[in-house]
Amino acid sequence: MSIAENLQAILTRIDAARKGAVAPAPATALVAVSKTQGAGAVEEAIAAGQRVFGENRVQEAQGKFPALRAAHPDLELHLVGPLQSNKAREAMALFDYIHSLDRPKLAEALKAERTRGARCPRLFIQVNTGEEPQKAGIAPREAAKFIAYVRDELALPVIGLMCIPPVADDAAPHFALLKKLAAENGLSSLSMGMSADFEMAIRFGATHVRVGSAIFGAR
Repeated sequence: MSIAENLQAILTRIDAARKGAVAPAPATALVAVSKTQGAGAVEEAIAAGQRVFGENRVQEAQGKFPALRAAHPDLELHLVGPLQSNKAREAMALFDYIHSLDRPKLAEALKAERTRGARCPRLFIQVNTGEEPQKAGIAPREAAKFIAYVRDELALPVIGLMCIPPVADDAAPHFALLKKLAAENGLSSLSMGMSADFEMAIRFGATHVRVGSAIFGAR
């Protein structure tokens, strides 16, 4: 199937999942994750109507999206992969959303750049719901304290939480936990669900689903 056909299939599935959910989010945005894809593939998705894209690395996005945004000013760009503190300035200049705020040092780097006058993207705090030692993210028990620090002390625009459940686990308890933590801390946005589990994430109130391979094919 073509990228356009894949996109339509995913959008149809999103709509069906929302209709089948007891309490879906008011809206669910499809973030088309274009990491490792060339500009031509992104152009195909744009031609099919997609305007929201996700990238994993600042450097890759820098090489791809300035020209695409010049041609298509309405594109919305999300950083869905890890961010190094020393790339904060570049990320803030390029992305509209950052989904991977996961430690005080990074939050402080973003604050420093904002103090210098940089526009700050809207932020998701990444929660390591499975408490996997090899994975980034704030531990669930530390989430409330970190949210308060970033939102209240640093005055950064935190809008929600993000998680990546352990591959071997049932994703449902992780999505339920993220939803609970967001509600307890007054956050309305939930970035959760990828190609294999986005429909389940929608049932738990996902506002943003991050889908790559189901749109662009295996990398």
